[in-house]
Amino acid sequence: MGKHLVDKIWELHKVKTLPSGQDQIAIGLHLIHEVTSPQAFAMLKEYNMAVKHPERTFATADHIIPTESRARPFADSLAEAMMEAVEKNTKEYGITFFGPESGLQGVVHIIGPELGLTQPGMTIVCGDSHTATHGAFGALAFGIGTSQVRDVLATQTMAMGKPKVRKIEVKGKLSRGVTAKDIILKIIAELGVNGGLGYAYEYAGETIEGLSMEERMTVCNMSIEGGARFGYINPDQTTFDYLKGRKYVPSGAAWDKAVEFWKSIASDADAQYDDIYTLDVNNLKPMVTWGINPGQAIGVDEPIPETASLPGEYQDSAGKGLIHMGFKEGETMEGKKIDVAFIGSCTNGRISDLRDAAEFLKGKRVAEGVWAFVVPGSNSVKIQAEKEGLDKIFEAAGFQWREAGCSICLGMNPDKLVGNQMSASSSNRNFIGRQGSPTGKTLLMSPVMVAAAAVAGKVVDIRKL
Repeated sequence: MGKHLVDKIWELHKVKTLPSGQDQIAIGLHLIHEVTSPQAFAMLKEYNMAVKHPERTFATADHIIPTESRARPFADSLAEAMMEAVEKNTKEYGITFFGPESGLQGVVHIIGPELGLTQPGMTIVCGDSHTATHGAFGALAFGIGTSQVRDVLATQTMAMGKPKVRKIEVKGKLSRGVTAKDIILKIIAELGVNGGLGYAYEYAGETIEGLSMEERMTVCNMSIEGGARFGYINPDQTTFDYLKGRKYVPSGAAWDKAVEFWKSIASDADAQYDDIYTLDVNNLKPMVTWGINPGQAIGVDEPIPETASLPGEYQDSAGKGLIHMGFKEGETMEGKKIDVAFIGSCTNGRISDLRDAAEFLKGKRVAEGVWAFVVPGSNSVKIQAEKEGLDKIFEAAGFQWREAGCSICLGMNPDKLVGNQMSASSSNRNFIGRQGSPTGKTLLMSPVMVAAAAVAGKVVDIRKL
């Protein structure tokens, strides 16, 4: 019987089975940022412990860092304290820190792949729920809590149970204007926000194989929104082509050896899965969320479902979502007025995302009264975009061009919704209060859909444009 990627990576990294029944797993790459690491380092100091493998830990600043002005000290004293802590702790423990001065700073799930730190066959953890992004490279990558950040710093291992594996086969050809973001929103809408609990999601099929690495990262990024802690895609030639020549990737004979290994950890053709789900995207529409979690998403011209028609476990959330958003059953999202348009985040802040949005925006102008801004996912993305003149296109259209960071994806920095503002966002979560205002409203969609909404001042169907 063949093995899937989870089996293979698990066997390679399992240290032993613990009395609890969980396995102790060796961690290949540990990524940290300024928000979840200070407490973990404080725990190390309390117990007078060292960092076991500082060369396997890499840090950046993304959650709290301002995207408009980088002047120090930051206006927010808590943000400044967190920044000082990550600077001090990484220096003290000999950990590489990609701060603003390095020129390599950015959102943790964007700089890992672009630097080549993320590689197939790895176990990768970070104190951030969207760590599954790195699974796009054929790695087992997942978010951990602060106490687990401490454990990995101290031991380079952690305890966990092996997940079941659901294969998600995606077939068909995407229509013009329909993107990887729409694929994952559709999957979450179909399987539910709890559908992946206890599972790793293996994304496969002709459609997935045809995606670029950046599109694959978008799909894997939102696995956690469907309840799956892990989401991955088997490594292939697209993976290898992306990685070759990057800063932390082997070269020469070591590269050939690495590729040979990377090929070996892909799922076998006769691997057995706990479940298989198939999605045909031939008729997939641009997706937009209507509620307060990513599973509450529909095609842009489809009616908001009747609460009573939903599975019982989702009816209460649907009712709360309609009340919070001010929407009604049977309405479509097309035509809903917006106040804010945000392009960025670890889901859609890569160069291809910015290219798609800029291509649409050429010669167009943001609607009056709409606050529109673009936040590159990393300093490298920002430099590349400026080299291509994308910043000029955005600015000419009325978008603000910012520094790299998480920005308004989450309300932990100066970028926040105000009052009841309605936001068209390329980010990953539409939870109440997520974008900084307890009464603010978030509509998740692809970057090009955000660009179109910014110009129209309302949600529109990009296919018609």
